Amino acid sequence: MVGLAAPWRRNGLITLASLAIIVSACGGGASPTPAAPSAAPPASEAPAASEAPPASAAPAGDTTLGSNESDAVPKAAVAAMVDYCQTQTGVNVKVNTTDHNTFQNQISSYLQAKPDDVAKWFAGNRVRFFAAQGLLSPIDDVWAEIEQYMTPGLKVASTAADGKTYFVPVYQYPWVVLYRKSLFKEKGYTIPKTIADFTALGDKMKADGLVPLAFGDQDGWPAMGTFDILNMRMNGYTFHMGLMNGTEKWSDPRVKAVFEKWAELLPYFQEGAPGRTWQDAAKLALVDKKAGMYFLGTFANEQAGENAPDVGFFPFPLMGTQYDSENAIDAPIDGFMLTGNPANPEAAKALLKCFGTPEAQLAYVLSPGLTSVAVSPLADTSKYTDVQKAQAEILKGAGFIAQFLDRDARADFAGPSGMQGFLLSFLNDPKQDLDKFLGEIQAYYDTLPPQE
Repeated sequence: MVGLAAPWRRNGLITLASLAIIVSACGGGASPTPAAPSAAPPASEAPAASEAPPASAAPAGDTTLGSNESDAVPKAAVAAMVDYCQTQTGVNVKVNTTDHNTFQNQISSYLQAKPDDVAKWFAGNRVRFFAAQGLLSPIDDVWAEIEQYMTPGLKVASTAADGKTYFVPVYQYPWVVLYRKSLFKEKGYTIPKTIADFTALGDKMKADGLVPLAFGDQDGWPAMGTFDILNMRMNGYTFHMGLMNGTEKWSDPRVKAVFEKWAELLPYFQEGAPGRTWQDAAKLALVDKKAGMYFLGTFANEQAGENAPDVGFFPFPLMGTQYDSENAIDAPIDGFMLTGNPANPEAAKALLKCFGTPEAQLAYVLSPGLTSVAVSPLADTSKYTDVQKAQAEILKGAGFIAQFLDRDARADFAGPSGMQGFLLSFLNDPKQDLDKFLGEIQAYYDTLPPQE
């Protein structure tokens, strides 16, 4: 998890200078990583604003990259960044793409077999888990060259329990409420600021024959974002992270209150979510104006095609609690890691060094249709789309930034046998005995092996 106490900006892009990593150890032997400073560093400690030099020269060679970006828009973005870095480094890269959800569910067996040299993955606990299992190679030498482009918090998010770095962050995206601007204008809807405004708008949308909130959870993880935002809004960031790392209990009455509130809100959500992909919820409900809103990461806008400029978004409404002022959100960081036994480590590291440069990150996020933003504070944001500029503003206003439940919690708890399955159970039967339901979640957590 990443906590942002005092965000700072350079060249128009929000950065994570004050990211404080508050993590549990991942399964497989990881232990907590020391927190980063809670306040932003003085301007004198920030990376220089001069134009970033090109990636270090490296001998030409061949390497392979395993990618989970199977959807057309992000797949093209990976290709754009790889093309840029092939030109810069002389390295020849073969990209092997696997369906996103399949890649995520099979990543452990993939890394234990004969993986590609470089693999696309997630920051924080998700990379620490595999580093602790010895399935990744440390890349401190890569970070010695790319640290000049990064913030201290980004390095912490890329560092495992052994103090070594294993990850190159490239981009991030906030979870927000998306909507069609033309639909709001046509119907006279206004953006809700509070949960009361939100439900009132939902009632208006129902009266107009619309589904208030599109929703698809076939892959198991999208519902996690709804839990995250409700829990952070109702119980605060600190409690949420305690729940993620096991110092708070799922059987706590505060967690029950979250599911009770969620059950109250479910009539505003699109029915049949367990049988619908998030892509279909985006394209066939939000984009087709059958749903008025959709709470998901801004990557959902990539499903809008030519309608993308008409998709706006806003932060999830405030809940009227003492934690509203925290304005905590999910904004995961994605990037790349070096697998445990790469066939050509030198070529792979040359590629990763290039990925860490502002120019390579811009090659990714400026790919047509892409909505994410580069993590480097030195990235030139002048060519950002309005959607990307709006994301930067939302990130600027966030008091705390979480990675996402399936990245903040230990992987063996967050997966299909754990929270993915439990949340699907809740969606299928929201009126079930919540005390029993939450007791089962805690019991499952307690059966997991100790974290060293």
